[in-house]
Amino acid sequence: MASRIPAITLHNGGKMPSVGLGTFQGHDDEMRQVLNAALECGYRHIDTATVYKNEAEIGDVLHEWLSSGRVAREELFVVTKLPMTGNRSGDVGRCLQDSLDKLRLSYVDLYLIHSPVGMKANSKGVLDLETNHEEIYKAMEEQVDAGKAKAIGLSNFNSKQIERILKVCRIKPANLQVEVHVYHQQKALRELCRAFDIPVCAYCPLGAPHAAEGSDEYPILLQHPVVTSMAKRLGRTPAQVLLRFLIQNNLVVIPKSTNQKRVKENFNVFDFELSSEDVASLETLDRKGDGRVIDFKSLFEGIENHPEWPFGIPY
Repeated sequence: MASRIPAITLHNGGKMPSVGLGTFQGHDDEMRQVLNAALECGYRHIDTATVYKNEAEIGDVLHEWLSSGRVAREELFVVTKLPMTGNRSGDVGRCLQDSLDKLRLSYVDLYLIHSPVGMKANSKGVLDLETNHEEIYKAMEEQVDAGKAKAIGLSNFNSKQIERILKVCRIKPANLQVEVHVYHQQKALRELCRAFDIPVCAYCPLGAPHAAEGSDEYPILLQHPVVTSMAKRLGRTPAQVLLRFLIQNNLVVIPKSTNQKRVKENFNVFDFELSSEDVASLETLDRKGDGRVIDFKSLFEGIENHPEWPFGIPY
């Protein structure tokens, strides 16, 4: 089944499946059950991060599948991320090794700098104002040299920060993971990445319904009448329509759910296509910067005062 999953090819030759399992807020037995269900129905791309605090649970399930022969390591595409509290060159190797130990793997397929903003080590939201992306990225490249990461990339970086990395890197970023959905389509940033041949992975591809209250003018994306009427006509779920839109725009998607039924539905997006008219209708829903859900202000007080907070420019 894994060989039939559509994928994009990274510059290192690695195959990144177009749909992955987002695992933010997944914990304990619930996380284990959802991951087992995802692997059963064909997911091979698993996205996690140190700050999600679920790498150990994911590692338990992956170890079980690998040791039993139900999946081969080369079939999996495992992504994890350097935490903000590890955003210093001297901490990169330690943080990645800690993740590998929890995941019970000898390497990850992709290691991302989770955020351009740095936090003090062992702190709870204390900003490190001396974050140096160039030095951090050099340490990321060393993890590829050491065989602990097949590829490296960026998350939540803006256009200027990406361009700075490209000026100094020895190993080009293999992927950019950012918030992208129909309300926040990020066309300018995606075009920049296309020009530099950096594939984009969309997190919150359904518009982060867990964080959005909605309004009469801008309902929760899964409940928007354009989306729901299109889904009804196609015999699909609203989530499938939203994911298919992104896939047809050459994005990788990592929808998150702890509901096993929805996990399976989110994977079932390869046997239909949206028409050009459908795509155009969804494109008109773009709210640009106003559609952003995640800016980290609610998570870290004063984060917008960090010199590397990425959302102070249009893209």
